[in-house]
Amino acid sequence: MSPVRRGEKLPIFNRIGVLRAERKMSRAHLAELVGVNVQSVGALERGDNYPSLDLAFRICAVFDLPVEAVFSRREFGAMSAELYPRVADHTQPDRGGAR
Repeated sequence: MSPVRRGEKLPIFNRIGVLRAERKMSRAHLAELVGVNVQSVGALERGDNYPSLDLAFRICAVFDLPVEAVFSRREFGAMSAELYPRVADHTQPDRGGAR
């Protein structure tokens, strides 16, 4: 059987650090909950390593979130911007009109 050919390695971004901070959870506690060492959690947060599918599911289970909420191929924006998108402010008068 021939080895699997892999293309260019695409990045995997994550919100692990943000989610931990929101829950006041240490790296050590998350590591214990998912069965890895604390250095592995740090490497995942920094993007130095990518999780296996199994580990990604275990991390998502701890946070009770779907995989798409924790991991992405595109860089995450600020959660506040996603939760509270800016709406065009129509209360201000148009100052660029004709003179």
